[in-house]
Amino acid sequence: MTEQNTATTQEAPVKSRRIQKVGRVVSNKTDKTIVVVVESLKKHRIYKRTFKQTKRFHAHDENNSCQVGDLVRIEESRPISKTKRWRLIEIVKHGSGIVPVEEVLAEADPDLDAREESAE
Repeated sequence: MTEQNTATTQEAPVKSRRIQKVGRVVSNKTDKTIVVVVESLKKHRIYKRTFKQTKRFHAHDENNSCQVGDLVRIEESRPISKTKRWRLIEIVKHGSGIVPVEEVLAEADPDLDAREESAE
């Protein structure tokens, strides 16, 4: 009887005690690092109004596999660098891979916006 009980406890999956969060990748410009924005709804303690709070986390992406717009799961870890305290666990959903037009124009010609505004 005791052999069966020990066998079932050994096969049970070990659950991590580390905090996991799900968020969207907003930047992957640095090597092996992604910036993840996590949004949460909070309730004001006095006025009872709910508001959206966003926090940015720097996470370690070993294979540089994430793209901007991906939905990812991150887990807290030991400090990897000055700002990185999180690591990538999985990519929950790949983003569309479409870069906003403003970013493309800003990379191509930074003075384009200034010329358009002065022409008007």
